Amino acid sequence: MLRIIFMGTPDFAVPTLMEIVGQGHEVVAVYSQPPRPAGRGMEERKTPVHEKAELLGLPVFTPLSLKSEEEQAKFAALDADVAVVVAYGLLLPKAILDAPAHGCLNLHGSLLPRWRGAAPIQRAIMAGDAETGVEVMRMGEGLDTGPVCMVERIAISDEMTAGDLHDKMMVLGADLMVRALAALSRGALSETEQAEDGVLYAQKIEKAESRVEFARPASEVHNHIRGLSPFPGAWCEMEIKGKRQRVKILRSQLVEGEGEPGTLLSEDMTIACKDGAIRLLELQRAGKGAMKAQDFQRGAGLEVGESLI
Repeated sequence: MLRIIFMGTPDFAVPTLMEIVGQGHEVVAVYSQPPRPAGRGMEERKTPVHEKAELLGLPVFTPLSLKSEEEQAKFAALDADVAVVVAYGLLLPKAILDAPAHGCLNLHGSLLPRWRGAAPIQRAIMAGDAETGVEVMRMGEGLDTGPVCMVERIAISDEMTAGDLHDKMMVLGADLMVRALAALSRGALSETEQAEDGVLYAQKIEKAESRVEFARPASEVHNHIRGLSPFPGAWCEMEIKGKRQRVKILRSQLVEGEGEPGTLLSEDMTIACKDGAIRLLELQRAGKGAMKAQDFQRGAGLEVGESLI
């Protein structure tokens, strides 16, 4: 069994932590982002990894940075065999990368070198990729540039959202990481350098790109919607009971239809795009829960021919 430092922050990282503990490895410390204000009361909230680690009785550290000599010395003193990093959210300086005997292994949500960076799940769907994957890679100083150790490929169906893919990846990724750790403990973890061509960067999702542009081809609009679902959520504006309101579109499907882009073509929530049409399947108004399109339409009473631009 290995002495492991686990470094992670969101829900995505929790299954990997659970699998590592379940396999009997010694988790000597857990690093996570510091508690931050959240919710309506803006009370400080611990991260999902922080909360789970405390339930497991594991020591948790939440430094704002790992750049200081003090933090680096504390990390090195843990005398870990390896650090496992899953969506931690802080850059790791060379001193941190080199401290564990076997370095740092990262779980990444793409088929590298495609979609290095912050938002690989969303960007793969938004680009219309038919396939992605989870990979265990050895971390280096560059952004997701290290050699790949193990891969699990995942098909992206036409209806899969970022949320669907996220949930599938976090389960498959947890299993992949414990398999990689088992190989590491046997001295059998192989590494393959990434290809030099095909590099794409998954830039962080910005609020400004969340608005739906129905003037784009229907396939691009559909991919945009599912790539941003459920968070931050692609949105458009609708006239509901005399008031212009912002509405998130959480699910859609490609259908036949034509008309002025953004026009409501039928009561089943079919919307014209530049090339073809989409049917809205699930929507969410501000402050309310997600609703099926037919239930939303019963309350909203949108008129056929109305523009959603």
